[in-house]
Amino acid sequence: MIKGILFDLDGTLLDHRAAADAGITAWVSARAPGHPRLGEAAGLWAALEGPHLQAWHAGECSWAEQRRRRVRALCQELALETPGDLDAAFAAFAEHYRDGWTAFPDAADAVAALDGFRLGVLTNGSQEIQEAKVRAIGLGGRVGPVLTGEVLDGCYKPVPACYTGAADALGLAPGEVLLVGDDVANDVTGPATAGMRSVWLDRLGVETAPPGFPRITTLTDLPPLLTRP
Repeated sequence: MIKGILFDLDGTLLDHRAAADAGITAWVSARAPGHPRLGEAAGLWAALEGPHLQAWHAGECSWAEQRRRRVRALCQELALETPGDLDAAFAAFAEHYRDGWTAFPDAADAVAALDGFRLGVLTNGSQEIQEAKVRAIGLGGRVGPVLTGEVLDGCYKPVPACYTGAADALGLAPGEVLLVGDDVANDVTGPATAGMRSVWLDRLGVETAPPGFPRITTLTDLPPLLTRP
């Protein structure tokens, strides 16, 4: 019986992609007005995100260093002068990014409809920043604890210990918890390795769910799914 719900954050409750796309476009535009490849900046930045975050998760570099690497790589790709202070450069992007933090329209109502379940957020980001995001989108105190690898003994999705640790944080067994998220590896197939159930949130509605996993295209469909026999 499902007693707890874990939400992914970026791409599930918060529209991370829209905020990041707008943020990096504004950053490049400020550094190089009229840049001929401005329209490509968002896609290039998105492609850099995963590999460098994974390097941080693996302990290959610090949180700050993965940020520096991303800025450096983007500048090289766009033939922009590499900033002398990469930390300040990323901070400038982060200001634009924070301006775009917005909850998906279906998030608040879906959370409210899950009264009676133990709730939590399981995310691979930085603890401080992810907690700030939850507050910024109006869900502070409503979605339970925000759980990252920084509070789960260095375990990040899709490492099985990440899911078992998150279940423990809710005071539940993995089999009593359902994870809802948009990333197939981290939020759908990953939880199964720890005996946790999952639902894939495919907001674009254009892909096929992995066999055996339920798929929804909006969080509005989550509460009814949980009440089905």
